[in-house]
Amino acid sequence: MQNAAHGHVLVVEDDPTVAEVVEQYLARAGYAVDRAEDGAEALAMAAARPPDLVVLDVMLPAVNGFDVCRTLRERGPVPVIMLTARGDEDDRILGLEVGADDYVTKPFSPRELVLRVEAVLRRGRAGDADDGGSRTGLSTAGLSIDPVARRAVKNGRELALTLREFDLLSFFLRHPGTAFGREELMREVWGWDFGDLSTVTVHVRRLRGKVEEDPARPRLIRTVWGVGYRFDPAED
Repeated sequence: MQNAAHGHVLVVEDDPTVAEVVEQYLARAGYAVDRAEDGAEALAMAAARPPDLVVLDVMLPAVNGFDVCRTLRERGPVPVIMLTARGDEDDRILGLEVGADDYVTKPFSPRELVLRVEAVLRRGRAGDADDGGSRTGLSTAGLSIDPVARRAVKNGRELALTLREFDLLSFFLRHPGTAFGREELMREVWGWDFGDLSTVTVHVRRLRGKVEEDPARPRLIRTVWGVGYRFDPAED
């Protein structure tokens, strides 16, 4: 029985060599690991034993990684880190669009992947710490969040947010009226000192699609040209 002290990770990878290496590194880091070789098997395993996080290859037989990610997102908020064999920006953006929390481009360092897994899970488990340890929720402009339960509601309707979308919304609600650059958001919300800034752009677009009355004309999450974004609750 693998050590599950740090959580349960489902690795979805059809290359047995890559899958084995990833499993070994995650197991050494204290994770229980299940492996699936294709999308259909991954979805069945995730339904039978919900993982804490999924490491998901894009190029899978039968059901590709994007479709698997979409289905996982429909089922619940499990974090997903996607693996892509190409450095194609379109692949990375599509992965984020369908709900991935992070991505790693092949060839990759297994140690880096473990660090990404740890960072995503740590962020997900620190909802109350992100609010200074307070268990008090935030509410404004018809939006309310519970940082402990990690629930977000818009006008009485619960929002289906990914881990990163929730963190981003929580950050905006805690800092109304303040403009932030994408670099600042990546550092404060993602905890990264560097990375692809399109990650922030895509997540802002996805979040607008869930909280704005008209995402094409956002009134809550405003674009500040030459700077980044600002949350304006009074504009709702």
